[in-house]
Amino acid sequence: MTEKNIIKPSLFMAILPIILTLTILGIQLFYYGDFTPHIPLAIGIAITATLGWFRGYRWDDMEKGVMHVIRVGLPSIAILMTVGMIVGVWIASGTVPALIYYGLKVLNPEIFLAAAMVLCAVVSVSLGTSWGTTGTVGLALMGIGSGFDVPMYWTAGAVVSGAFFGDKISPLSDTTNLAPAVTGVNLFDHIRNMLPTTVPAMLIALVIYIFVGFNLIGSNEVDFSKIEAITNGLESNFNISLLVLLPPLLVIVLALKKMPALPSLFAGVLAGALLAIFVQGASLHEIFNFMQSGYKIETGVSEIDGLLNRGGVQSMTWVITLVVIALGFGGVLERTKCLETIITAILGRVKSFFGLQASATGAAIATNLVAGDPYLSIALPGRMFAPAYVDKGYSKLNLSRAVEEGGTLISPLIPWNAGGAFVITALGLGIAEGNIENLLYIPLAFACWLSPLIGLTYAALGRFSPKMSAEELDRYQREEEEMSEDKTVEVRKGANMSAKHA
Repeated sequence: MTEKNIIKPSLFMAILPIILTLTILGIQLFYYGDFTPHIPLAIGIAITATLGWFRGYRWDDMEKGVMHVIRVGLPSIAILMTVGMIVGVWIASGTVPALIYYGLKVLNPEIFLAAAMVLCAVVSVSLGTSWGTTGTVGLALMGIGSGFDVPMYWTAGAVVSGAFFGDKISPLSDTTNLAPAVTGVNLFDHIRNMLPTTVPAMLIALVIYIFVGFNLIGSNEVDFSKIEAITNGLESNFNISLLVLLPPLLVIVLALKKMPALPSLFAGVLAGALLAIFVQGASLHEIFNFMQSGYKIETGVSEIDGLLNRGGVQSMTWVITLVVIALGFGGVLERTKCLETIITAILGRVKSFFGLQASATGAAIATNLVAGDPYLSIALPGRMFAPAYVDKGYSKLNLSRAVEEGGTLISPLIPWNAGGAFVITALGLGIAEGNIENLLYIPLAFACWLSPLIGLTYAALGRFSPKMSAEELDRYQREEEEMSEDKTVEVRKGANMSAKHA
């Protein structure tokens, strides 16, 4: 297959596979009421590949695109499996039960939601992973919220707001490093440029959670006998002490020492396993089962059993399979140039800086919706929109902020996205079991959707929208020259090989 045999898709042909896939997805989710988006997305791969075939692509080439994007997402899959192990082992070690126990003793209902958001933000900044924070501290907070009779969706909204805020500005986060890498800006300049949107969004969310805590929840409505039953049940089944809080402390210390996320998290698994054996009396074989299949307990207290019977690698298979299929769908859309055609069409209609910023943010959100992957939602618009910012004389820091906010922050708000699917599974929201009301966590994760809105407001008003400096322009031109030289070398090598074969 050669490029001259490929027919570039028209805008209609580029959008068609996306429309068909979303239609099938809508039938599955809303008509049948079945929240399992896997098969509709798999059919979407087949639809996109079939349309690509008629335009000249062959399966081998499209398969390379699918596998390339899946390989990009493998670190996320590894983290998902490790978080599954952590959840099972940290429950067995008494770490999660202790966090719930002390939380119920120390916190009060009025400040619970605000404290949950702040705690998740601090841990997420320290660890550099929103998923790790959600699956551990977030899970414990769900238990505390249950003790305070706080609706699950409110607690989940606060957890998501805090956890993904940290992932957005932590220098240890993979997405925070990806956004400046694909747009060609400095990491710490990128983080500083996100503060004008991130800080106000978090403050507004904090005020809302405090207001809700004092006016809609309040200590008068809390069943303290329920809290006593939970704390007594935890004390009866686990050795509760500050010692069992060492695993999360170890992970935070390793993260602060700039150890990679995966080894840091696995160190937490090993630390939890040792505590489970020597403090809680578990056997080595039981530890292996906790890592594989999750923790199992029957305390007679439904709130404890419902919360602590979870974890293990197997608990993540629903999310992992969804991530793989969603990545494959994004890969075939990218390989057949559907996404490129759509973004190019958008760029051709953009006239103002606000339009450019809105398009970049919207493209990241749309890629999240269609491809189901936060990494692709950052990488693809980040590559495609960069020249447009240079042409208009605006710093690419505006672009890196736009794709980070449309990519990282919107990911957990889309249920079939890798981020949303993980949140639903890790926090036990039970959407697949019919608890659709828990999807209310999406609008209640205020910090996640307020930040992009504030960014667009700044773009409309011309505030916090830096122009391109002479240094940045010079660096961009040098990079373009280097890329041009590399392409020339590749063309010459190809010509020489053709000449030899001739």
